Amino acid sequence: MSERIFLAKEDDEIQSCYPVMAELRPHVKPDEFISRVRRQMESAGYRLACLTDGEVKAVAGFRISECLAWGKFLYVDDLVAQSDERSKGYGGALFDWLVEYAKGEDCDEFHLDSAVQRFAAHRFYLTKRMAIECHHFGLKLKS
Repeated sequence: MSERIFLAKEDDEIQSCYPVMAELRPHVKPDEFISRVRRQMESAGYRLACLTDGEVKAVAGFRISECLAWGKFLYVDDLVAQSDERSKGYGGALFDWLVEYAKGEDCDEFHLDSAVQRFAAHRFYLTKRMAIECHHFGLKLKS
């Protein structure tokens, strides 16, 4: 593979991530993707990493933060590989890049949540030596 991983910063780079991100976040409309990403970048330090091999094959949205429970951490909000390109190593390469990025940012921990029905993703995270550490609870305030 001759893949390249980088942080998408320009609008055209961000938009090129949309088709893959939409597989994980289909509720986000194409015409609102850039503005939503930009808002998160400004308010929460969100970063958008993409793996390309001629075209975008995998995408990760993440942020670096700090809290009393974990110290400084990298939290992955979104991680998805293009559905017809799965099991080709793109997601694994991007995951490994994120771990190295976290180490380079002097993070103490690396975290993500995964929906309970995403069994294939759970197998992937377990092979990457992640541990199931808690239950995440949510309460929808708007429908």
